[in-house]
Amino acid sequence: MEQKYEASASVVRRLPRYYRLLQELERIGQQRTSSRELGRQLGMTASQIRQDLSCFGCFGQQGSGYAVKELRENLERIMGLPQLLPAILVGAGSLGKVVSENVRFEERGFRLIGIFDIKPELIGKELAGIAISPLEQLEAFCAAHHPAAAVLCLPKESAQAAAERLVSLGIRGLWNFSHCDIAVEHAQVVTVHLDDSLMTLSYKLHNL
Repeated sequence: MEQKYEASASVVRRLPRYYRLLQELERIGQQRTSSRELGRQLGMTASQIRQDLSCFGCFGQQGSGYAVKELRENLERIMGLPQLLPAILVGAGSLGKVVSENVRFEERGFRLIGIFDIKPELIGKELAGIAISPLEQLEAFCAAHHPAAAVLCLPKESAQAAAERLVSLGIRGLWNFSHCDIAVEHAQVVTVHLDDSLMTLSYKLHNL
């Protein structure tokens, strides 16, 4: 049975940062690290890192720190990355093309199995080695393949309706690039607002 964890949203958001850093340490051949070293490289305190990791069990040993490979594998397991949940992408325009061809889905816990669009000129073309299907085939595809997640690369005016339709077809998670916030029941939504990141940088440059 898959183990479930309880952690705050802020802790969950930090897990990928830890994971990326551990990957880099492993890549350069470093075998052990410490909460102090991780904190120094991430701009965090050692106690915060220890507190975050304690939400998921006991890792490392006092005085000798963490085995890099072991901790990276534990975080991989905690985030469910090896399971490769099936996902689809809706919206094969310019943004959908960038996301489908540049995001390393299979290194991040997902396997892209379908791409959909409404534009006749896109149907049958391939993105990331997957043929674009017409949106009217969405119901039949979901019934046959049971994707767990969907990537939304749609105009904001159609994103909410599309999200509701996808959830009704069994989608449990939405990665939303549609430049708007959407709200649906019975599904997890992660929205990517590139503008927010830029405005945050503007604030920091003016105020910090």
